[in-house]
Amino acid sequence: MKKINVLISTFFGYGYLTKIPGTVTSLVAVIFIYIAYEHLGYTDLKFSIIFFTLLFFYSFYAVKDAESEFKNKDPRQIVIDEVLGQAMPLILVLYLSQNNQLNLTIEVYYVLSFIFFRFFDILKPFPVSFFDKNFKNYFGIIMDDIMAGLYSMLLIYLISLKF
Repeated sequence: MKKINVLISTFFGYGYLTKIPGTVTSLVAVIFIYIAYEHLGYTDLKFSIIFFTLLFFYSFYAVKDAESEFKNKDPRQIVIDEVLGQAMPLILVLYLSQNNQLNLTIEVYYVLSFIFFRFFDILKPFPVSFFDKNFKNYFGIIMDDIMAGLYSMLLIYLISLKF
């Protein structure tokens, strides 16, 4: 089971690939979700939310189990948190698109979602920094990216209202 949890925590090995695994994994997540939603027609919002929720809760277990495979408390190889945080504004984009609330091209929202999520994940404004600094375990690993995802969702929503 530990091998499966490491595989999921590293997003099938993407966490091992580069010196910037979080950014690479976020970009890969955007590309996967873009292809799934925009080209393969997987646009069932309920399914996306249920899948995200299951992955969110399972990730706590997977990351906690996988942490012991790495040397520090916030291993850079663990990137499932980037996938979760990056998916949040993209699920919102799906919702807004289905309700005809997007006035820019869909690709602009995908790019902005990526930029916003990476910005907040790297800059770590409060409460992102709170989880990053105060929970040096699986909970903090996941929750700081969830907070960055929430900030990204807020900006995407505000842009959808403005333009």
